[in-house]
Amino acid sequence: MALNRIVSALTAGKLRIAVVGLLVVAAAVGGAFALGVVGVPSVAAVNNSFGDVTNETTVVETDLVVSNPNPIGVGLDGVSIDYTVSMNDVEMASGGREGVSVASGNSSIAFETDLENDAIPPWWTSHVENDERTTVAIDATVTSDLLGRSANLTRTRQVETDLIGAFTSDETRPVNADAPLVDDPVLYVNETRGRWGTVSGEETPIEMEFDAYNPNLEPYVVTEIGYDVTMNGVAMGSGSTEEEYVIPSYGSETVELSAALHNERLDEWWVTHLDESVNGHQVSDLRIEFYAVVELPSGEELTVPLDALTYEETVETDIFDEGLDRGEGSDTGDSTDAEGSDDGGSASDDGGATDDGENTSDDGGSTSADDNTTDDDNTTDDGNTSDDDSGDDGGLLPLAADR
Repeated sequence: MALNRIVSALTAGKLRIAVVGLLVVAAAVGGAFALGVVGVPSVAAVNNSFGDVTNETTVVETDLVVSNPNPIGVGLDGVSIDYTVSMNDVEMASGGREGVSVASGNSSIAFETDLENDAIPPWWTSHVENDERTTVAIDATVTSDLLGRSANLTRTRQVETDLIGAFTSDETRPVNADAPLVDDPVLYVNETRGRWGTVSGEETPIEMEFDAYNPNLEPYVVTEIGYDVTMNGVAMGSGSTEEEYVIPSYGSETVELSAALHNERLDEWWVTHLDESVNGHQVSDLRIEFYAVVELPSGEELTVPLDALTYEETVETDIFDEGLDRGEGSDTGDSTDAEGSDDGGSASDDGGATDDGENTSDDGGSTSADDNTTDDDNTTDDGNTSDDDSGDDGGLLPLAADR
């Protein structure tokens, strides 16, 4: 009995010492957090790309580098990540991860979010209303449940396009009827002008003007001008004028036409835009074809294809700055970083997003951060996407965007 009491006393003593030791360690760790000695995990860098696309959704693939400034990953199992992609304040995709384990240093975490294709029309509307400019914003926030604190990284990128700018031209182009007993050209188009009209939720109008000249002795009446608009072969709109125009002998007349793109077709076009097998990844061909119905002095009407006025423009976008292999006429955009945290601290973005090869993601499926952290300087060629060289990303993963 005496021996049992001695053993029980020793065991209880060791247990008390262990409990006290744990409490001391917990108090020390908590105090270190409170004093800022142990830091809050932050977002060091983010890299995005488009994955699989269907008629309904587009996958956004994300590699996010989380920086844990602490020597060990103790107590960081309660880390959560929230992630949002917006374009001109239109939320395109959002997602996150709960209960992420973060090792010491930098860890690359891979995950996917779905972009609903029905978000494309409202984004397109904002893009056109903003003079074909889009601000792509990536907001990533890391929250520590243990501390009740968070740190975030916001990256923005300016994307610009110029779909109809080249339609404005002072090139003189003949219009031939290629019909018996008709002297060609029946008309000349001396100048064309184009601009976006007032965009609605249903359609995107292109307001066009043609300065037509009649080189013949008799006046011509243009009873109709029609158009067909396609983007990557997707029929975006068709229609015709409802007003007649009389082109006097050796005189000119300005013909007006409004060509409307149906916004409901934009999600179908978006799929082709991302499909590398169509024209290349994030590449589209805009094509507008015209015809005219001309009433001759004899009263006969001829439908004349206006092949000389066919408008074609190739548009490329690089929404997430994936460094696409673009052809002539394309360029890249630039991105800027804005960082902060709810407690006044800033997220780490000082070029330390390289991985020392020892840290891995929470599921072991992500690559190390140093495989993705180079950022080559972006340049422009013809200026379809802004590149203001606003700063260096410090070697971090680039936000990916067009031209």
